[in-house]
Amino acid sequence: MAVLPGSPPVEVHLKRSSRARRFSLRVSRLDGKVTLSMPLRAREGEALAFLKGNEGWLRQTLSAMPASALKPVGFGVAIPVEGRDLAVTPATGRGVRVEGKRLLVPGDPATVGPRVAAWLKVLARDRLATASTRYAGLVGRSYTSLAIRDTRSRWGSCSPDGRLMYSWRLILAPPQILDYVAAHEVAHLVELNHSPAYWRVVTGICPDWKRHRDWLKANGSTLHGFRFQD
Repeated sequence: MAVLPGSPPVEVHLKRSSRARRFSLRVSRLDGKVTLSMPLRAREGEALAFLKGNEGWLRQTLSAMPASALKPVGFGVAIPVEGRDLAVTPATGRGVRVEGKRLLVPGDPATVGPRVAAWLKVLARDRLATASTRYAGLVGRSYTSLAIRDTRSRWGSCSPDGRLMYSWRLILAPPQILDYVAAHEVAHLVELNHSPAYWRVVTGICPDWKRHRDWLKANGSTLHGFRFQD
């Protein structure tokens, strides 16, 4: 991590990438995190010079951002689970569970957020594995592994060796949205690009993909609108 001096100083996360061909700055619309992407062989001094040269743009962008409005998850808060709003409610017992329109969470109120997040991650992995396996069967390919992360810049990815990665926050969206992202990534097992041939694969296994993609563009930021950790 680097720090851009000034008033105020700005923390900048340096990210080396094999895909990067040049330096680029990105400011997250969700939490204001600043990331400077750089080619693998680039020198850190060059990155810092690029950062300094773009200081005006960076500070203007940060000053124009609204204050963070992430909603902390606790008792009484409603969160979407598979697209359906559930009220986080205290309960007895050991496990988190759904009952009607309530998400029952036993235990210490101070640990509600992390416990709900852990439950959501398990559910997300189950749903994404089921969808990915189904679509992989449809295209006649197989994936080598599946991981979930709390990613900010993408909903999923597929590596050249067949490793799938997804954002676990997809479990907050309606089921067909999660399914679309699984279809999108599995199609990369056939075509590791976004060529017309790739989109033909997507259309073959998920005909309504455009509608689901539009939903994500319009509503995806809401899936990041909850804070599960203090």
